[in-house]
Amino acid sequence: MSKKSIEESVRESLQGYFRDLGGETPDGMYSMVVRLVEKPLLEVVMQQADNNQSRAAQWLGLNRNTLRKKLALHKLL
Repeated sequence: MSKKSIEESVRESLQGYFRDLGGETPDGMYSMVVRLVEKPLLEVVMQQADNNQSRAAQWLGLNRNTLRKKLALHKLL
């Protein structure tokens, strides 16, 4: 297992994003990051929960209906 934390990985990716912008002003970063992190989070948690939505919702601290909406949004249903 990698010793790099999720926080460190995100920080490095964001620093790379700013480098790649080359001085341009970013826009809508919060929504972009949430969207890009949410889908793989849902994919991995659902896989680990054997696609049990109730279990996955509990692990994520979400209402099951909220989880279903997010899964549908990301086309994971």
